[in-house]
Amino acid sequence: MREPENIRAVEALGVDCLGFIFYPSSPRYVAEPPTYLPTKAQRVGVFVDADLNTILDHVGDYGLTAIQLHGHETPAEVDALRSALSLLCRQTDKPRPLIIKALSVASASDLLATSDFVPFVDAFLFDTRTPLPGGSGQQFDWSLLSVYTAPRPFILSGGIGPDDVDRLGAFSHPKLLGIDLNSRFETAPALKDVDALRRFITQLRD
Repeated sequence: MREPENIRAVEALGVDCLGFIFYPSSPRYVAEPPTYLPTKAQRVGVFVDADLNTILDHVGDYGLTAIQLHGHETPAEVDALRSALSLLCRQTDKPRPLIIKALSVASASDLLATSDFVPFVDAFLFDTRTPLPGGSGQQFDWSLLSVYTAPRPFILSGGIGPDDVDRLGAFSHPKLLGIDLNSRFETAPALKDVDALRRFITQLRD
């Protein structure tokens, strides 16, 4: 999200989280804080191989409540981030932002990487493996997740669109935390189709 009125309208739909992409190569890149930031929905910052200080600066500038790591971050780097966030939050007396590690999935073996990150993350996001990070509009085979048994919940991502209500209704997993709605609900990069989202959320909840 990037446009203030679009942020306000999507938040009014009762969504849980709104994402802000801090990856300069992305067409959804947020270069500076919008004049309106969500007050009810969680603020999720999306980073791709960003350095520690950059992430910490954005946590302060945007009041991030969650951090999604969408690059090639190592378990050691995520551990260092978690420690730095814990220290920062003790100093500011604020809750530590949740850490979400995005992993690309093309086969069941890709899920083995979760074991290395479990001690350092609060959740995973499973996305479709593509040459570039995120926003591809492509889906992976959700049945691969039947082998996922790690103790962390996950967010389902990767090309979920308006025509996937029935498929989502049929999908079940004890660790499913939520679903990520992105490129297939946009009228332009970083601009969400509020009416399409409203219809989808209404149908999904019915």
